[in-house]
Amino acid sequence: MERISIFILVFLYFISTKTACNGHTHINNNVQFERRALIDFKSGLTDPNNRLSSWKGNNYCYWHGIGCENGTGFVVSIDLRNPYPYTLEYEYENQRYMNLSGVISPSLIKLKYLKYLDLSFNSFKPIPIPQFFGSMKNLVYLNLSQCGFIGEIPSNLGNLSNLQYLDFSSDSTYYSDFRYSSDLFIKNIEWMTNLVSLKHLGSNYVNLSMVGSQWVEVLNKLPMLTELHLHGCSLFGSIPTPSFVNLTSLAVIGISFNEFNSTFPEWFLNVSSLVSIDIRANELHGRIPVLSSIPSSIGNFCNLQYLDLSYNNLNGSLPDIINGTETCNSKSPLPNLRVLDLGSNQLMGKFPNWLGELKNLEELYLDNNQLQGSIPSSIGNFCNLQYLDLSSNKLNGSFPDIINGTETCNSKSPLPNLRVLDLGSNQLMGKFPNWLGELKNLEKLYLYNNQLQGSIPNLIGNLSDLFSLDFSSNKLSGTLTEQHFWKLSKLEYLYIGSNSFRLDVSSNWTPPFQLRTLSMGSCHIGPAFPAWLQSQKNFEYLDLSNASISSSIPNWFWNISSNLEYLILSHNQLQGQLPNSNIGEFLPNLLFLSLLGNQIAGTIPNSIGHLSSLEVIDFSRNNLIGAIPSTINNCSSLIVLDLGNNNLFGMIPKSLGSLQLLKSLHLNYNKLSGELPLSLRNLTGLDVLDLSYNNLSGQIPAWIGTAFSNLVILNLRSNMFSGRLPSLLPNLSSLHVLDLAQNNLMGEIPVSLVELKAMAQDHHMSISSLYDNGGSSSLYEERLIVIKKGLSLEYSRTLSLVVSIDLSHNNLSGEFPKGITKLFGLVFLNLSMNHIIGRIPESISKLRQLSSLDLSSNKLFGSIPSSMSLLSLLGYLNLSNNNFSEKIPFIGQMSTFTESAFTGNPNLCGTPLLIKCQDEGTDKNQSDVEDKIDGGFVDQWFYLSIGLGFAVGMLVPYFVLAMRRSWYDAYFDLVDKIVKWLLFRRRVTYTRNHAQRK
Repeated sequence: MERISIFILVFLYFISTKTACNGHTHINNNVQFERRALIDFKSGLTDPNNRLSSWKGNNYCYWHGIGCENGTGFVVSIDLRNPYPYTLEYEYENQRYMNLSGVISPSLIKLKYLKYLDLSFNSFKPIPIPQFFGSMKNLVYLNLSQCGFIGEIPSNLGNLSNLQYLDFSSDSTYYSDFRYSSDLFIKNIEWMTNLVSLKHLGSNYVNLSMVGSQWVEVLNKLPMLTELHLHGCSLFGSIPTPSFVNLTSLAVIGISFNEFNSTFPEWFLNVSSLVSIDIRANELHGRIPVLSSIPSSIGNFCNLQYLDLSYNNLNGSLPDIINGTETCNSKSPLPNLRVLDLGSNQLMGKFPNWLGELKNLEELYLDNNQLQGSIPSSIGNFCNLQYLDLSSNKLNGSFPDIINGTETCNSKSPLPNLRVLDLGSNQLMGKFPNWLGELKNLEKLYLYNNQLQGSIPNLIGNLSDLFSLDFSSNKLSGTLTEQHFWKLSKLEYLYIGSNSFRLDVSSNWTPPFQLRTLSMGSCHIGPAFPAWLQSQKNFEYLDLSNASISSSIPNWFWNISSNLEYLILSHNQLQGQLPNSNIGEFLPNLLFLSLLGNQIAGTIPNSIGHLSSLEVIDFSRNNLIGAIPSTINNCSSLIVLDLGNNNLFGMIPKSLGSLQLLKSLHLNYNKLSGELPLSLRNLTGLDVLDLSYNNLSGQIPAWIGTAFSNLVILNLRSNMFSGRLPSLLPNLSSLHVLDLAQNNLMGEIPVSLVELKAMAQDHHMSISSLYDNGGSSSLYEERLIVIKKGLSLEYSRTLSLVVSIDLSHNNLSGEFPKGITKLFGLVFLNLSMNHIIGRIPESISKLRQLSSLDLSSNKLFGSIPSSMSLLSLLGYLNLSNNNFSEKIPFIGQMSTFTESAFTGNPNLCGTPLLIKCQDEGTDKNQSDVEDKIDGGFVDQWFYLSIGLGFAVGMLVPYFVLAMRRSWYDAYFDLVDKIVKWLLFRRRVTYTRNHAQRK
């Protein structure tokens, strides 16, 4: 019996041991199998920052990004998301160093229990999404967003029926007007109908243009779908309406940055679960159903927290009243709405009071619309509002003296949570209200570009959280004292320019703030240079233009802030000289430097070359002397160099040719001499070249016609250039202004001048936006002097209207260039004071934009074309001192010009000249004879008709009455009765008047 018992125990031990060993071996095999799959996956990756350095050893469950199932060791999650993702708002410097790239190994298929895979924000360019992902059927979460994949998204992803989260959003490439392009696309979306468990779908910036309108019906078959993100997918046309709305769980829908051209999709109103709707930056038009034409349906949006319909073409006015309070069991409509953005549409009407009933609203954007009326006092009811943007509308009237809210919000001040208030670019009038100084939590206050008047109350100095303040471009006045700023310790941005403020602070005042931006243009700050600026160490932008400062710039000022990028001291009476010290050491980041319109004397120091970051130098209209320093070529980023209207002399330095980014060069009104240096032809990006009013000589080089293909303005006026016009000059196909007047040029005007293509267009580019690239050069305003009627007219903001050719005061000869009449955009044409011969062609009437034409003092002959009367915009004409003949066509527009336009032409006659044409007297005599003949004939018929009329009037009644006796008796009886009645009335009247006198 014992032997049997021992045998049984040994057998059981053997069985249990064997079983245990087999189980352990099975687990070890799984561990090794999963580990090898991960190692194979890693071997295909490129890891520049060693993010996967922990992937060694046997215990892979502790490797970075790996998650295992407890007890079994099976890999259930891989999270290798880039910890520094690139976004549109931020780009981290080390983002690209943290990128994983390379090849994704199919060994991942061996991880049979893998449920979670996140490879987002890495860079697997340029490979497609692997097909084998569609075989990983246990996946619940798959995030491949912004991984750089290209090509078509594999349709076998539809096999992942357990998938709840899917995001394959692409890297966006913005190209224009909020439109995006992508290398990732879907041709057919039907495979998504199999993703029956899907709750989150992210397909941002994936090209779905080939899907058409199919996307709504397909996604409508996913009843579990909670979030849908289709931003920038090139979807277009109308937003289709599904046959039956099945998206009962949908909470978030984002379809912004597409090309939808339709009305607001009303079927959204049937999805009561919606929390967030984002359809911004499309082409939606018509009214907004949720706010206007179907006000009762707004009750269905009881859960809505976010509504963004900005950047569309929605129109109409916001309703006065909306419903929804009963449906949502709330005292106010849209009780959960926190963000409402209807900016950049075409909404009209007044600011409705019901907006003040949105008790939980935190952000309200109605900017860039056409809203009118005044600001209602009900805005004070926004107890939770943090951002209010009503800028760029047509709001008018004054601010309310008092606004509601102190009792409603249980606060001592109105709008207790408001942080940003933007009412800029409206038509608001009246005074600055005191209650604005009571918004205790306000961080940004923008009232720019309105018509506000009066002074600023001291209460503004109590806004201790204020970070940015903008009152610029109003009609505000009065004195700003230290009291206005005494608690503004957090202020960093202050814009109060284009007003009439006077700053009155003590000479030893130290402001409580450290500003980054100060714009005080057109404010009275001087006459002394403001000493308090010395305390400011963080300046990035400083504008003290037209500030009535008449002292010298103190030496300490050039060391004011190493962060300074924009310095504008123009239109003052600043004196003294520029510093000889190395200001580049103190201002290493300076981009824009303007001292325009001052009285600065002395030379331009060589140290200017140390400001290597400068993009704009404007020293024009000062008293600078000396030569242009050659060191200026070290300013290699220079886009604009304006040294005009000074007393600079010497030659143009060859080193200027090194400024390869230069677009605008003004050296006009100086005393520069010599020839144009050959190095200037390296300035191939030049748009404006103004060297007028100097002493430059030599020939105009031929390379001007080939080097400056982008040139818009060429002004070499009033120099000593000689020789012929360059034959390649017409190659300047972008040229709008050609001014070579007052030189010693000779020869014929090239026939090829007709090839100036930009002048042949009716519509011209805006020269003022040549540098509108958002950088420093966009602050520079181009200026040009045009001579018209002998007067110097300066054009700046209207410079785009100037299309001009001025070759006057030279020695040019040859025939009038007929081809010039094909330059249909010409506005000014001056060929006066030359030796041009020939006739004015009839085709000159094609110059319909012509405003000024001066051909005086040449040798032109023949008749003046009658077609010139069709030049309806012609306001100035001078054809004097030529050899024109025959009669002046004094009709149409030609009849508006006086004698001075035609004098000096001996053979010219007719109005307005006193000289009569030879045939004009003959015509007059012949006309007089004809008038006499016609007059006698008329007189004879006049007297004859009187006689016949008298005879007929007398004789016809006589013969009629003589024919019948009864007619005769009746007629004279009637006459007797009338006479008797008149006599009776006269007697009665006489009796009554006689009685009254008694």
